[in-house]
Amino acid sequence: MKQKFQNFMSGRYGVDDFSKALLYATLALCLVSLFTRNRMLNLLLTAGLVFIYYRMFSKNYSRRYQENLWYLRQKDKVMHFFRRQNSLAQQRKTHRIYTCPQCRQKIRIPKGHGKVQITCPQCKTAFIKRS
Repeated sequence: MKQKFQNFMSGRYGVDDFSKALLYATLALCLVSLFTRNRMLNLLLTAGLVFIYYRMFSKNYSRRYQENLWYLRQKDKVMHFFRRQNSLAQQRKTHRIYTCPQCRQKIRIPKGHGKVQITCPQCKTAFIKRS
């Protein structure tokens, strides 16, 4: 039986990160559907499952690969945003972060130095702030 399934799947795309994300979204939708009993939600759930199986059993490697690359790029953008926000939150414990009024460059100054004159490294604009 295992050999038959392997023969069937040979030449097919299989599971990738995008398929896994779609599966998790569909499972979350399934949980919501259990409590709401909405027909439109059930239709969306069924369409999601059909699309997941369509991608898994597809023989069009290049198209599925491009879809997965698109998903990974979007995921990376979102993850980069949250990593950056986490890094800024960690830096705010020991530094003040100011924005240059001229060019909007972020400038990091250590806390506890009173009023300081800050010179933007990018546009050389000087401004005074408390640290």
